[in-house]
Amino acid sequence: MESEIYWQAVQAKDARFDGAFVFGVRTTGIFCRPSCTARKPKRENVEFFAGAERAELSGFRACLRCKPNVEKVVDPRVQAVLKACELLIDEDEFSLADLGAELNLSPTHFQRTFKEFVGVSPKKYRETKRMERFKSEIKDGREITDAMYEAGFGSSSRLYEKAMEKLGMTPAIYKKGGKGMDIKYITADTELGKILVARTPRGICSVTFGDSAKGLVEDLEHEYPNAEISKGGDELSSAVDAIVKYLSGHSKRLVLPLDLQATAFQMQVWELLKNIPYGETRSYTEIAEQLGDKRKVRAVAQACARNRVALVIPCHRVIAGDGKLSGYRWGIERKKKLLESEKGAK
Repeated sequence: MESEIYWQAVQAKDARFDGAFVFGVRTTGIFCRPSCTARKPKRENVEFFAGAERAELSGFRACLRCKPNVEKVVDPRVQAVLKACELLIDEDEFSLADLGAELNLSPTHFQRTFKEFVGVSPKKYRETKRMERFKSEIKDGREITDAMYEAGFGSSSRLYEKAMEKLGMTPAIYKKGGKGMDIKYITADTELGKILVARTPRGICSVTFGDSAKGLVEDLEHEYPNAEISKGGDELSSAVDAIVKYLSGHSKRLVLPLDLQATAFQMQVWELLKNIPYGETRSYTEIAEQLGDKRKVRAVAQACARNRVALVIPCHRVIAGDGKLSGYRWGIERKKKLLESEKGAK
């Protein structure tokens, strides 16, 4: 099951996915349709199921609001896209024409439909899944060559090209889990909860919010299990002070040296975000239009979601076209407070 696509549908309350799957919330024991209007749960508490029967067998009970146990006909376009996702992962040699033929769609129609629902082209989707598999194989202890072929890369040159684009480092360094990297961090209390600020000798690599310092540190350690990660001191205190002043409205600029790993597209988006004036907002569509293609709305949203330096790259200033505060890596409530604070101090 494509949990990333399913979670995207749940976040958007996308009724087109009703009937294709249901999701259960472990903290409540209830399962719902993707379009359920109930409050959105935290991702870590969500489990996906192919249908109501499987959710019930796992101990979940049906939501009384959206009635997910009432059968619903699945949108055929959703079925086609989900089938394509399976083929793109399992069958490396499927071309766009092959996929279209398999799903009884013209290549052009298939490509347009796939991008509409997933947010990226079939080619980009396959590349992303290959890199995810490569990362997983490496973290499980596989040698680089074995992981390369297992993930579907036909040559080392292709792997290294994509690794530098997606990882920000060579496969050898990634295999070492950041071995040789020196990362210092500090946690502090703010009006928005716990914050973690981390840096390498080159600059700030992480500014994250959370409910506990322990959880924030564990998240940093998970990404770089073999890096030298330790608590910092004076070299980070000034960065935390700058962030606290920014949150309190005493400073309207937050300029810190950064050490980021990102794709070229993500860097383009982030540069545009940094240019949004304090106290103002832009829609995802407006950012996409600035990039020259208003169809890249979902890609812009994904770039915002992958931003690991909260506030420094102000993704909280990007909102939905209808003015709603949709999507924020560290919670909608924090996004709301940040925007209210900025408007009040403007």
